[in-house]
Amino acid sequence: MEHSTHFDAGPRIATGTSGLDTILQGGLTPSRLYLLEGTPGSGKTTLALKFLLEGRASGERGLYITLSETEDELLAVARSHGWDLANIDLFEMIAEDEFGIANEQSLLHPSDVELGETVRGVIERVEATAPVRVVLDSLSELRLLAQNPLRYRRQILALKHFFARRNCTVFVLDDRTAEPEDLQLHSIAHGVISLEQLANDFGAERRRLRVVKMRGLKYRGGYHDFTIEHGGICVYPRLVASDHHRSFSVEPVTTGLPGLDALLGDGLNPGTNALLTGPAGVGKTTTAVRCLIAALKRGQNAAYYLFDERLSTLMLRSRALGMDLQPYIDNGQLMIRQIDPAELSPGEFASAVRVAVEEDSATVVVIDSLNAYLHAMPSDNFLVLQMHELLSYLSQQGVVTLMILGQHGVMGELRSDVDISYLADTVMLLRFFEAQGQVRKSISVIKTRTSDHERTIREFTIDRQGITIGEPIHNFSGLLSGSPVYQRPDPALMPAQTSDRVAGE
Repeated sequence: MEHSTHFDAGPRIATGTSGLDTILQGGLTPSRLYLLEGTPGSGKTTLALKFLLEGRASGERGLYITLSETEDELLAVARSHGWDLANIDLFEMIAEDEFGIANEQSLLHPSDVELGETVRGVIERVEATAPVRVVLDSLSELRLLAQNPLRYRRQILALKHFFARRNCTVFVLDDRTAEPEDLQLHSIAHGVISLEQLANDFGAERRRLRVVKMRGLKYRGGYHDFTIEHGGICVYPRLVASDHHRSFSVEPVTTGLPGLDALLGDGLNPGTNALLTGPAGVGKTTTAVRCLIAALKRGQNAAYYLFDERLSTLMLRSRALGMDLQPYIDNGQLMIRQIDPAELSPGEFASAVRVAVEEDSATVVVIDSLNAYLHAMPSDNFLVLQMHELLSYLSQQGVVTLMILGQHGVMGELRSDVDISYLADTVMLLRFFEAQGQVRKSISVIKTRTSDHERTIREFTIDRQGITIGEPIHNFSGLLSGSPVYQRPDPALMPAQTSDRVAGE
């Protein structure tokens, strides 16, 4: 969603954080005062320093005025990111000797003297260095010195007008520790960027930012995930599928299994997603890998996001089934990323998928599995909506998406943690059944939006030759209940499995 009543077509300046510039659709209006607010540890200093470094790269002088942190602390932050702050002026407003007893007086209220001296010190420093970009850290100190909202507001307004006359672009930082609900600055600032740090019950903290207001600029509203990495802040703009579309061929592609192609009607269509659902061990991952191999053999690029198991286990099992993935990883066709879902935000995952599709030309994406992805982020109430947006994006990019969803139980009523089948264009149902004293596997397609699919049930086996899908079996009942009943002998039943078969998902 984008906000603004009227838009400024004038010049913009970059913040130095590319994801934030994308959200702002080009950057900030120069010579304005902006509020950067967030609790301690949310990344304000890192973002502000990057803002000054971007100015230095453009030949603009920068000034960092600190009322709370020391120069050594700022230099330490810079070193942690590999930055050199040469030619950026760092100024501590309060020198160490100013805290001595000799500097105390009793004739005037301390706040009257200290507030005026502080503001005067800021003005003198700006006049002496003539910066183009200024960071003032932090306003909490000024708020405490002012002691009442009127004096505080008047001083901030005075600073704002002073900076405007000198054509300075200013970031003022506020750690929201004095009065978290104070909106005085929101009304004064030209724009407000809010940073948040959220702690989950398990896993890493999550960070997100929101552009609260930005006068005269078109920007992307809502929350956007970000992380603090070596080199600065990485912002992952919220994915809006309608902003991304490209032309692609809609001709169906084979899964590499004639029996599965027959079940699907014509195979898999570019720009659609398929959901493989069933109990653990029935063969969902193996079926997805077989479809992946078919695409790789056609020369397409693919991305595989592995949430559930270890990468080494997937590689070993696939090789044992005659589907070696290593050559495709080596030649750059296949990117497999093992993801610790407790460490990843939805925005970062969506950004990784975008990079794979737009920069690495992936035309097949596998998400294995949705259970781990959805469970890892219980605090994200709109995770299914984010998944809907991601699938819409992949559809508009002409990508074939394969999603795996595990179900609880093996026989009887099977239960899913989340019903995401309504998002799927195709749903493949994999089930166990019993016949002739053996546990066997069946596959059927219960939904496809792109073709008239086969409404039958086929048995399949997994062995050292890969996957084999048999002919349609008709003597079934109760498949959708989760407990298929094989009623009487059927010539389409496949030969009994022997002990050298390789089971596995």
